[in-house]
Amino acid sequence: MISRLDRRSFLATAAAVVAGPAVAHAQAALPEAPSSAEPYHKLQGGVPHHITPEQESQRVYDSSAPKGPAGRWETRAAMPLPRSEMAWATASGNRMYIVGGYGEGRVDRTYNHIFDAPSGKWLNGAPLPRGANHVSVVADQGRIYALGGFLQQNTAPDRNAYFYDIAADKWETIAPLPRPRGAGAAVMLNGLVHLIGGASEPASERASVGWHEVYDPRADKWEIRKALPGARDHVGCVAHNGLIHIIGGRFNTFEYNTDLHHVYVPERNTWELRSPLPTARSGHGLVVYRNRLFAMGGESGLVRDGKLQQGKVFGQMESYDPATDTWQSHAPMLTPRHAVGAATIGDWIYVAGGGAVLGGSVQSAIHEAFTLG
Repeated sequence: MISRLDRRSFLATAAAVVAGPAVAHAQAALPEAPSSAEPYHKLQGGVPHHITPEQESQRVYDSSAPKGPAGRWETRAAMPLPRSEMAWATASGNRMYIVGGYGEGRVDRTYNHIFDAPSGKWLNGAPLPRGANHVSVVADQGRIYALGGFLQQNTAPDRNAYFYDIAADKWETIAPLPRPRGAGAAVMLNGLVHLIGGASEPASERASVGWHEVYDPRADKWEIRKALPGARDHVGCVAHNGLIHIIGGRFNTFEYNTDLHHVYVPERNTWELRSPLPTARSGHGLVVYRNRLFAMGGESGLVRDGKLQQGKVFGQMESYDPATDTWQSHAPMLTPRHAVGAATIGDWIYVAGGGAVLGGSVQSAIHEAFTLG
């Protein structure tokens, strides 16, 4: 990792990367990671688990949105091990990258599992320099940025920031976040990394934040932008046609999910409302596919007197058309999950891992893919 005290060579490289033309970036030759034989593990003990009828009853598939083309889901190679709470995934070239999260009985894993779509195989990349869950990730110009995260179970946010050099299979340290947070949303727009929302301190509250900070790889520097209206975390976030969409999420906990849909307009440094998400949820995936925004999975629930009530794990697949500001629904996920890794590669949306029940107690290795065909 590079030193925070001397980044001159790093900055020169960063400037060249950002300014240079878009090209197909080299990918390191990586060892294969065989699929898990067990679809589910319990966090407590990190042992195999079988979904109970009560847990099965948490699954919800119905959407209130008008029906669009159904599309279809297919099973893909299971992840190397059951994982959840990595928060999101990102794609570069023909590979999907899923970093950090819960797994094997711990919440501070350094996993860097990579799905190679052409071969249909999982690979092991160099591990994250420090383990964390709910790490924000985004890909650009041959790099995977990994920002913040929680060091404990959904608490204890940190400021660490890195990028993964895809060609070299190596992580490098960059300027730390201005403020610690986990479960934020990271997205690239016009050569800049936007980190939006999330949750921060104190640990006893794990309060949502609306912070909007922007990282410039050329200067290795963070700046402040206008905050997200309605501070929230576990949102869906994508950039499309020069705008950033923040959809759904939660106010502090999954008991207070929202259907809010905001777009950030960079030219005016402001936020605008758009049509709300049909199913209010958090911990869902959000990707761009065929010029629409597709949202899948997520969770919600109520806790009364310390006991879980009305737990829901969503399987809904709903998509948004930016041209008409309208939503529609499609064939639901085969296996509802939350805190998934989701990314678009070619004409498929890949959705891997995630929590199989409300909360973080059960991880999954399940991997399914969607196409409109």
